[in-house]
Amino acid sequence: MSRIAYVNGAYRLLSQAAVNIEDRGFQFADGVYEVCVVVDGKYWDLDGHIARFWRSLGTLSIRAPIGEAALGVVMRKVLRKNRLQDALVYIQATRGAAARNHPFPDAARPSLIVTARPIDMRQMEATARAGVRLISHPDIRWGRVDIKSVSLLPNVLAKQAAKASGALEAMLVKNGAVTEGASSNMWIIDAEGALVTHPLGTDILGGITRQTVLDCARTLQISVREKPFTVEEAKKAREVFLTSATNFVTPVISIDGEEISDGAPGALSLKLRDAYIAHNRQ
Repeated sequence: MSRIAYVNGAYRLLSQAAVNIEDRGFQFADGVYEVCVVVDGKYWDLDGHIARFWRSLGTLSIRAPIGEAALGVVMRKVLRKNRLQDALVYIQATRGAAARNHPFPDAARPSLIVTARPIDMRQMEATARAGVRLISHPDIRWGRVDIKSVSLLPNVLAKQAAKASGALEAMLVKNGAVTEGASSNMWIIDAEGALVTHPLGTDILGGITRQTVLDCARTLQISVREKPFTVEEAKKAREVFLTSATNFVTPVISIDGEEISDGAPGALSLKLRDAYIAHNRQ
């Protein structure tokens, strides 16, 4: 069936949906976004995603285009209009349309779009059980990646480099330390069996899936260390995995062509994936 999008108060066929060419999201990447996963008609980790969306808007002083309750109605309606049970729902808000000038416009009306597309849960599970490959790549992003901004060109370049190398994801490196992936958070299980991931701050996006996985790890009584690690530490780790709303917990089997451990998905990584899924299916 044809996909339907919400754009500034109207539901339209995706092929007919449009925003003003002077929208500041298009001109300046002056906007934020959020991606939510829906499984069997249920949003996973929704409260965290919505809270981060409002936080990103507030940090950039972008006025909320609609209220939180109204946004919930729109998200549910987009899902229903597209007749989807397993889906990714994309939300984007910008400062709005105004004559092109760098300073904030005085009276622009914020723009809001919401779209949904199907996901294949069986394929996602098969990918996780097989494991994925990464490359390391310089982290050249701006200094506030904790804001989920639509300014993603460095991420796009890293993803393209990964694709060209036959990998799924790029492990970003800044000042010798792994920050995160181009669209994911990165984790290792060290020689002592502890779970290690980069601490929160302006160098990484605080993943909503990341936080849920931390909660699952503590429930399973797995030792957790939020600290930076290097690419070499990752290559020598017992296990490596990535997390995101679109990948859940996905084991990594190689970095830069070098196998991790025995080159197979790690048992603890898969255990955390199962725990994450069980948590959200409650």
